[in-house]
Amino acid sequence: MQLRTIGGRSVSAIGLGGMPMSIEGRPDRERSIATIHAALDAGVTLIDTADAYHQFADEVGHNEELIAEALRTYGADTSGVLVATKGGHLRPGDGSWTKDGRPEYLKEAVKASAKRLGVDAIGLYQFHRPDPNVPYGDSVGAIRDLLDDGVIELAGISNANPDQIRQANDILGGRLASVQNQFSPRFRSSLPELELCAELGIAFLPWSPLGGISLARSGELGADFSAFQEVADAHGVSPFRVTLAWELALAPVVVPIPGASRPESITDSAQATELTLSADEVARLSAA
Repeated sequence: MQLRTIGGRSVSAIGLGGMPMSIEGRPDRERSIATIHAALDAGVTLIDTADAYHQFADEVGHNEELIAEALRTYGADTSGVLVATKGGHLRPGDGSWTKDGRPEYLKEAVKASAKRLGVDAIGLYQFHRPDPNVPYGDSVGAIRDLLDDGVIELAGISNANPDQIRQANDILGGRLASVQNQFSPRFRSSLPELELCAELGIAFLPWSPLGGISLARSGELGADFSAFQEVADAHGVSPFRVTLAWELALAPVVVPIPGASRPESITDSAQATELTLSADEVARLSAA
Protein backbone atom coordinates (compact mmCIF):
# COMPACT_ATOMS: atom_id res chain seq x y z
CA MET A 1 0.00 0.00 0.00
CA GLN A 2 1.40 3.37 -0.99
CA LEU A 3 1.43 6.09 1.65
CA ARG A 4 0.41 9.72 1.60
CA THR A 5 0.47 12.42 4.26
CA ILE A 6 -2.21 14.17 6.28
CA GLY A 7 -0.88 16.86 8.58
CA GLY A 8 2.51 15.19 8.80
CA ARG A 9 1.05 11.78 9.49
CA SER A 10 1.52 8.95 6.99
CA VAL A 11 -1.63 7.09 5.96
CA SER A 12 -2.60 4.69 3.20
CA ALA A 13 -3.14 6.41 -0.15
CA ILE A 14 -6.65 4.93 -0.21
CA GLY A 15 -8.91 5.31 2.80
CA LEU A 16 -12.24 3.77 3.76
CA GLY A 17 -15.43 5.81 3.92
CA GLY A 18 -17.75 4.45 6.58
CA MET A 19 -21.04 6.13 5.63
CA PRO A 20 -22.63 3.29 3.56
CA MET A 21 -22.41 1.00 6.58
CA SER A 22 -24.68 3.17 8.72
CA ILE A 23 -27.26 5.05 6.64
CA GLU A 24 -30.22 3.84 4.60
CA GLY A 25 -29.62 0.54 2.84
CA ARG A 26 -26.88 -0.42 5.28
CA PRO A 27 -25.78 -4.04 5.70
CA ASP A 28 -25.99 -6.03 8.89
CA ARG A 29 -23.39 -5.37 11.55
CA GLU A 30 -21.47 -8.58 10.86
CA ARG A 31 -20.87 -7.65 7.21
CA SER A 32 -19.89 -4.12 8.15
CA ILE A 33 -17.30 -5.37 10.63
CA ALA A 34 -16.00 -7.76 7.98
CA THR A 35 -15.72 -4.85 5.53
CA ILE A 36 -13.64 -2.79 7.96
CA HIS A 37 -11.45 -5.79 8.72
CA ALA A 38 -10.95 -6.37 4.98
CA ALA A 39 -9.82 -2.76 4.64
CA LEU A 40 -7.28 -3.26 7.41
CA ASP A 41 -6.11 -6.50 5.79
CA ALA A 42 -5.54 -4.56 2.56
CA GLY A 43 -3.32 -2.03 4.32
CA VAL A 44 -5.85 0.78 4.74
CA THR A 45 -4.84 3.03 7.65
CA LEU A 46 -7.33 5.89 7.17
CA ILE A 47 -10.99 5.42 8.06
CA ASP A 48 -13.43 8.30 7.64
CA THR A 49 -16.63 8.62 9.63
CA ALA A 50 -18.93 11.24 11.20
CA ASP A 51 -21.33 11.48 14.09
CA ALA A 52 -24.11 12.09 11.52
CA TYR A 53 -23.59 8.75 9.79
CA HIS A 54 -26.69 7.06 11.14
CA GLN A 55 -30.28 6.48 10.06
CA PHE A 56 -32.51 7.03 13.09
CA ALA A 57 -32.61 9.92 15.56
CA ASP A 58 -31.74 7.75 18.55
CA GLU A 59 -28.51 6.31 17.08
CA VAL A 60 -26.24 9.32 16.65
CA GLY A 61 -22.69 8.10 16.14
CA HIS A 62 -23.74 4.68 14.84
CA ASN A 63 -20.82 4.57 12.41
CA GLU A 64 -18.29 5.80 14.96
CA GLU A 65 -19.29 2.99 17.32
CA LEU A 66 -19.15 0.47 14.48
CA ILE A 67 -15.61 1.48 13.57
CA ALA A 68 -14.51 1.42 17.20
CA GLU A 69 -15.87 -2.13 17.54
CA ALA A 70 -14.13 -3.25 14.35
CA LEU A 71 -10.79 -1.89 15.51
CA ARG A 72 -11.18 -3.53 18.92
CA THR A 73 -11.97 -6.92 17.42
CA TYR A 74 -9.44 -6.92 14.58
CA GLY A 75 -6.95 -9.14 16.36
CA ALA A 76 -3.85 -7.17 15.37
CA ASP A 77 -2.26 -3.83 16.14
CA THR A 78 -4.42 -0.92 14.91
CA SER A 79 -2.52 1.89 16.61
CA GLY A 80 -1.35 3.14 13.22
CA VAL A 81 -4.88 3.65 11.93
CA LEU A 82 -6.03 7.27 11.67
CA VAL A 83 -9.75 7.59 12.32
CA ALA A 84 -11.16 10.83 10.97
CA THR A 85 -14.56 11.98 12.13
CA LYS A 86 -16.67 15.06 11.61
CA GLY A 87 -19.15 17.29 13.45
CA GLY A 88 -21.56 20.07 12.55
CA HIS A 89 -23.97 18.06 10.39
CA LEU A 90 -27.01 16.37 11.94
CA ARG A 91 -29.73 13.90 10.99
CA PRO A 92 -33.01 14.40 12.84
CA GLY A 93 -34.15 10.92 11.83
CA ASP A 94 -36.62 11.84 9.08
CA GLY A 95 -34.10 11.40 6.29
CA SER A 96 -33.09 15.07 6.25
CA TRP A 97 -29.72 16.65 7.03
CA THR A 98 -29.38 19.82 9.11
CA LYS A 99 -26.42 21.95 10.22
CA ASP A 100 -25.12 23.28 13.51
CA GLY A 101 -21.83 25.14 13.38
CA ARG A 102 -22.11 26.88 16.75
CA PRO A 103 -18.79 26.70 18.63
CA GLU A 104 -20.48 25.48 21.78
CA TYR A 105 -22.17 22.68 19.87
CA LEU A 106 -18.98 21.55 18.14
CA LYS A 107 -17.08 21.45 21.43
CA GLU A 108 -19.71 19.16 22.93
CA ALA A 109 -20.00 17.03 19.79
CA VAL A 110 -16.28 16.29 19.72
CA LYS A 111 -16.39 14.97 23.29
CA ALA A 112 -19.24 12.62 22.39
CA SER A 113 -17.36 11.42 19.31
CA ALA A 114 -14.21 10.73 21.32
CA LYS A 115 -16.24 8.70 23.82
CA ARG A 116 -17.84 6.61 21.08
CA LEU A 117 -14.48 6.04 19.41
CA GLY A 118 -12.89 5.16 22.73
CA VAL A 119 -10.01 7.63 22.41
CA ASP A 120 -8.57 10.40 24.55
CA ALA A 121 -7.92 12.62 21.53
CA ILE A 122 -9.46 12.33 18.07
CA GLY A 123 -6.87 11.77 15.35
CA LEU A 124 -8.48 14.02 12.73
CA TYR A 125 -11.57 16.11 13.41
CA GLN A 126 -13.27 17.91 10.55
CA PHE A 127 -15.94 20.62 10.50
CA HIS A 128 -18.54 18.78 8.44
CA ARG A 129 -20.39 21.51 6.56
CA PRO A 130 -20.65 25.32 6.78
CA ASP A 131 -23.67 26.57 8.73
CA PRO A 132 -25.19 29.66 7.05
CA ASN A 133 -26.47 30.82 10.43
CA VAL A 134 -23.02 30.90 12.04
CA PRO A 135 -20.00 32.91 10.85
CA TYR A 136 -17.58 30.45 9.30
CA GLY A 137 -14.68 31.88 11.29
CA ASP A 138 -16.51 31.18 14.55
CA SER A 139 -16.99 27.51 13.66
CA VAL A 140 -13.39 27.06 12.58
CA GLY A 141 -12.28 28.97 15.67
CA ALA A 142 -13.85 26.23 17.76
CA ILE A 143 -11.84 23.64 15.85
CA ARG A 144 -8.70 25.70 16.51
CA ASP A 145 -9.47 25.73 20.23
CA LEU A 146 -9.90 21.96 20.22
CA LEU A 147 -6.56 21.60 18.47
CA ASP A 148 -4.81 23.97 20.88
CA ASP A 149 -6.27 22.11 23.85
CA GLY A 150 -5.16 18.69 22.58
CA VAL A 151 -8.73 17.41 22.27
CA ILE A 152 -7.96 16.66 18.61
CA GLU A 153 -4.61 15.89 17.01
CA LEU A 154 -5.32 17.18 13.50
CA ALA A 155 -7.91 19.62 12.14
CA GLY A 156 -9.79 19.54 8.86
CA ILE A 157 -12.80 20.98 7.07
CA SER A 158 -15.31 19.54 4.66
CA ASN A 159 -17.52 20.89 1.87
CA ALA A 160 -15.48 24.08 1.69
CA ASN A 161 -14.78 26.52 -1.14
CA PRO A 162 -11.36 28.08 -1.85
CA ASP A 163 -12.02 31.20 0.24
CA GLN A 164 -13.08 29.05 3.20
CA ILE A 165 -9.98 26.88 2.81
CA ARG A 166 -7.72 29.93 2.97
CA GLN A 167 -9.70 31.39 5.88
CA ALA A 168 -9.60 28.15 7.83
CA ASN A 169 -5.88 27.72 7.28
CA ASP A 170 -5.29 31.28 8.51
CA ILE A 171 -7.44 30.77 11.62
CA LEU A 172 -5.65 27.51 12.33
CA GLY A 173 -2.27 29.18 11.97
CA GLY A 174 -1.30 27.15 8.92
CA ARG A 175 -2.31 23.89 10.58
CA LEU A 176 -5.21 22.91 8.32
CA ALA A 177 -4.48 19.23 7.69
CA SER A 178 -7.24 18.24 5.29
CA VAL A 179 -10.12 19.31 3.10
CA GLN A 180 -12.84 16.78 2.37
CA ASN A 181 -14.99 17.67 -0.65
CA GLN A 182 -17.04 15.71 -3.14
CA PHE A 183 -15.03 14.80 -6.23
CA SER A 184 -15.49 12.07 -8.83
CA PRO A 185 -15.84 11.59 -12.60
CA ARG A 186 -19.42 12.76 -12.20
CA PHE A 187 -18.73 15.64 -9.82
CA ARG A 188 -15.68 17.71 -10.75
CA SER A 189 -16.66 21.17 -9.52
CA SER A 190 -14.24 20.77 -6.58
CA LEU A 191 -11.23 20.73 -8.89
CA PRO A 192 -10.30 24.31 -7.84
CA GLU A 193 -10.27 23.19 -4.20
CA LEU A 194 -8.14 20.16 -5.08
CA GLU A 195 -5.66 22.38 -6.93
CA LEU A 196 -5.53 24.85 -4.04
CA CYS A 197 -4.83 22.05 -1.59
CA ALA A 198 -2.02 20.83 -3.84
CA GLU A 199 -0.59 24.35 -3.86
CA LEU A 200 -0.78 24.67 -0.07
CA GLY A 201 0.28 21.11 0.76
CA ILE A 202 -3.04 20.26 2.40
CA ALA A 203 -4.47 16.75 2.03
CA PHE A 204 -7.53 16.61 -0.23
CA LEU A 205 -9.92 13.79 0.64
CA PRO A 206 -12.49 13.19 -2.13
CA TRP A 207 -15.76 11.93 -0.69
CA SER A 208 -17.96 9.83 -2.96
CA PRO A 209 -14.89 9.40 -5.20
CA LEU A 210 -16.71 6.75 -7.24
CA GLY A 211 -19.69 8.99 -7.96
CA GLY A 212 -21.93 8.25 -5.00
CA ILE A 213 -23.48 5.22 -3.33
CA SER A 214 -26.13 4.63 -6.00
CA LEU A 215 -23.67 4.69 -8.89
CA ALA A 216 -21.17 2.49 -7.07
CA ARG A 217 -23.79 -0.04 -5.97
CA SER A 218 -25.36 -0.25 -9.42
CA GLY A 219 -22.01 -0.82 -11.10
CA GLU A 220 -22.90 1.73 -13.76
CA LEU A 221 -19.82 3.91 -13.45
CA GLY A 222 -18.25 2.35 -16.53
CA ALA A 223 -21.48 2.69 -18.51
CA ASP A 224 -21.91 6.35 -17.62
CA PHE A 225 -18.25 7.22 -18.22
CA SER A 226 -17.08 5.06 -21.11
CA ALA A 227 -13.47 6.29 -21.05
CA PHE A 228 -13.05 4.86 -17.56
CA GLN A 229 -14.45 1.50 -18.71
CA GLU A 230 -12.17 1.47 -21.76
CA VAL A 231 -9.07 2.16 -19.68
CA ALA A 232 -10.21 -0.46 -17.18
CA ASP A 233 -10.61 -3.05 -19.94
CA ALA A 234 -7.12 -2.23 -21.23
CA HIS A 235 -5.65 -2.94 -17.79
CA GLY A 236 -7.94 -5.84 -16.93
CA VAL A 237 -9.28 -4.13 -13.79
CA SER A 238 -12.55 -2.57 -12.63
CA PRO A 239 -13.53 0.97 -13.63
CA PHE A 240 -13.70 1.73 -9.91
CA ARG A 241 -10.02 0.96 -9.55
CA VAL A 242 -9.21 3.13 -12.57
CA THR A 243 -11.24 6.00 -11.10
CA LEU A 244 -9.28 5.95 -7.85
CA ALA A 245 -5.96 5.62 -9.66
CA TRP A 246 -6.91 8.65 -11.79
CA GLU A 247 -7.68 10.69 -8.68
CA LEU A 248 -4.40 9.66 -7.08
CA ALA A 249 -2.58 10.79 -10.22
CA LEU A 250 -4.07 14.29 -10.10
CA ALA A 251 -1.94 15.45 -7.15
CA PRO A 252 0.18 13.87 -4.40
CA VAL A 253 -2.11 15.39 -1.75
CA VAL A 254 -5.17 13.41 -2.91
CA VAL A 255 -6.34 10.60 -0.60
CA PRO A 256 -9.65 9.16 -1.84
CA ILE A 257 -12.00 7.69 0.75
CA PRO A 258 -14.32 5.33 -1.16
CA GLY A 259 -17.28 4.15 0.83
CA ALA A 260 -17.84 0.43 1.08
CA SER A 261 -20.31 -1.98 2.61
CA ARG A 262 -18.80 -5.22 1.27
CA PRO A 263 -15.32 -6.64 1.89
CA GLU A 264 -14.74 -7.21 -1.82
CA SER A 265 -15.47 -3.57 -2.62
CA ILE A 266 -12.79 -2.07 -0.40
CA THR A 267 -10.35 -4.85 -1.34
CA ASP A 268 -10.70 -3.83 -4.99
CA SER A 269 -10.44 -0.13 -4.19
CA ALA A 270 -7.29 -0.58 -2.12
CA GLN A 271 -5.52 -2.07 -5.13
CA ALA A 272 -5.84 1.24 -6.99
CA THR A 273 -2.45 2.21 -5.57
CA GLU A 274 -0.88 -0.59 -7.61
CA LEU A 275 -2.32 0.68 -10.90
CA THR A 276 -0.10 3.10 -12.80
CA LEU A 277 -1.84 5.13 -15.48
CA SER A 278 0.09 6.73 -18.31
CA ALA A 279 0.08 10.49 -18.73
CA ASP A 280 -2.08 10.04 -21.83
CA GLU A 281 -4.59 7.95 -19.88
CA VAL A 282 -4.77 10.52 -17.08
CA ALA A 283 -5.32 13.29 -19.63
CA ARG A 284 -7.98 11.25 -21.40
CA LEU A 285 -9.87 10.54 -18.19
CA SER A 286 -9.57 14.16 -17.07
CA ALA A 287 -11.13 15.26 -20.35
CA ALA A 288 -13.88 12.62 -20.33
